[in-house]
Amino acid sequence: AYTGGKWIGNWTLFIFGWTIAWAPFVGLFIAKISRGRTIRQFVLGVMVVPTLFTFFWFSVFGDTALHAIMVDGYTHLIDQVEQNKAIALFKLFEHLPFASITSFLAIILIVTFFVTSADSGALVVDSLASGGALRTPVWQRVFWASAQGVLAAVLLLAGGLSALQTASITSALPFAIIMLISAVGLWRALQIEGYRETSLQHHMNSGRHNRLGDSNHWEKRLRNLVDFPSRENVSKYIETTVADSLKTVEAELKKQDWPVKLTQNKELCRYKLSVISGEDMAFEYEVRLRGFAKPSYAFPAITRDNDGDEQYYRAEVFMRRGGLAYDVYGYEKDQLISDVLDHFEKYMHFLHTTPAILPWKVVDDEEGEVSGAK
Repeated sequence: AYTGGKWIGNWTLFIFGWTIAWAPFVGLFIAKISRGRTIRQFVLGVMVVPTLFTFFWFSVFGDTALHAIMVDGYTHLIDQVEQNKAIALFKLFEHLPFASITSFLAIILIVTFFVTSADSGALVVDSLASGGALRTPVWQRVFWASAQGVLAAVLLLAGGLSALQTASITSALPFAIIMLISAVGLWRALQIEGYRETSLQHHMNSGRHNRLGDSNHWEKRLRNLVDFPSRENVSKYIETTVADSLKTVEAELKKQDWPVKLTQNKELCRYKLSVISGEDMAFEYEVRLRGFAKPSYAFPAITRDNDGDEQYYRAEVFMRRGGLAYDVYGYEKDQLISDVLDHFEKYMHFLHTTPAILPWKVVDDEEGEVSGAK
């Protein structure tokens, strides 16, 4: 029976600290593999399913242990667990049929847990140390994985499991504050996303290709669809047509006394046009060079390049909130400028329909109108 000891409080504190300490690794790792999922799918897959599985696990094995102690009289299990909690599960299996098989499966599960956890942790640390790069050298990832293992071993040798637990809770304390700030930021981002969707519903522009007056535009468009260009061709396009188009827009905005800036990253082959409107969110239109594996369905177009490159490249558009996943390679100068203006027009309409104050200060008046709107 429960005797009012400190175990519940200490264990709860440790679990909170342990969970928060793991949050940066697990959060970034799951975010990487959840691209394209909805928030509903994310919550279901990350929170609901693991919670139900954990509930099932503790219900089955916890009730089995209680039944063995209280009904079968296997009270020796209590003494064994008190002496070494790490072998509690295996001592329970000894009381059940097929003990060797279940113990072997348990070891496989434990090894899988530690390996996948260490691998995901090393992946995230490696990505953070590389400025968010998706592809990093193998030796660099091996280094971070080894460093994590060495650090854990040193803590275990220095003070045992208690030292490792203390280090986890200590590192979790400052990050708990960051998590609170992140939660507020998430809520604010969802509020802004709601205003953005409302703005787009009331302001639907025609398609990017509908305004083009060239009679043979459809032929050019078809050629671009079935073409899988090389890095050299797309890089040259970005350095010439994209750069010239964005410079033209920049010059015209400067004539209108708008604070505009064009930045470039020649190493990564990127051009970004930024427009800042007072205290509002900046408008950003960026074209990036991105490489992809050549698809098998385009077999006639797949030919190995002279340098052995089996990738094709795209000039993709990125806005302030992320990539839009469409390619502008092959656009003429006027077409690209038209695309920039389409997005800038949507941006201006978004500012017009969005409250001029922070989301947590927005209130509705009696008629349902949002106060603080421009």
